[in-house]
Amino acid sequence: MSVEELEMDMEELSSAEDFLDYFEIDYEASIVHVNRLHILQRFHDYISEVEELPDDADKHRTLYREMLLGAYEDFVKSNALTEKVFKVFHMHEPQDTFVPISDLKL
Repeated sequence: MSVEELEMDMEELSSAEDFLDYFEIDYEASIVHVNRLHILQRFHDYISEVEELPDDADKHRTLYREMLLGAYEDFVKSNALTEKVFKVFHMHEPQDTFVPISDLKL
């Protein structure tokens, strides 16, 4: 298998379960069910941190497998609120805004 074939295979995958099955990673369905989007986003984040992916397809696949396993294990050991994968978890509390009564118009 070439790197291009690996990439084409991955384009066909649509769920966290598909990715985990493709990379032959054992998983707990209940963990994936609750955290599937978080796992896939964390996997994407890990991939984006790699400056240069290996040219060798086997090494490329192994690296992807390790990153996906790491993403899955992040949510085995923790939870979405703690991991804060998505931007919404990084938003600050709403700010109080003061509007003087004189600025209110009917």
